[in-house]
Amino acid sequence: MGMSSGESGRAMADINVTPLVDVMLVLLIIFMITAPMLNNAGVEIDLPKADAPPLDLEADPLVLAIDGELNYFIKESMFTLEEMKVKLPAIAKANPDEPVFLKADKDVPYGKVAQLLGIAKNSGMPRVGLVFDPTALGLEEEP
Repeated sequence: MGMSSGESGRAMADINVTPLVDVMLVLLIIFMITAPMLNNAGVEIDLPKADAPPLDLEADPLVLAIDGELNYFIKESMFTLEEMKVKLPAIAKANPDEPVFLKADKDVPYGKVAQLLGIAKNSGMPRVGLVFDPTALGLEEEP
């Protein structure tokens, strides 16, 4: 008999692990496909280059952004400049100590960046930092 254990004559129960292995391989493939997408979350912006070390952050900061087509964003939501003037004071009041980062495409005129920076400062956000791409200048962290 195929299921007998020999001496005792009782049937031995085997667990079929093939479906479990199939499910695990499918999950592994899904994670391998989605993991690179998680690193590029947010608005697609070509950051300017600068010569400064990267900051170590513990929490998710508030990110303001201007893309190459002069669209304004709070995190990933698009707003007009007038809507930003209304939204930013409310955000600053709710989170007064939260750091704020401003990302702007390298082709955005400096005046537009300065204008959004001024709106953020006037809204009660005293800690606004500019984001740039340190890898373009060879400033990657050394092991």
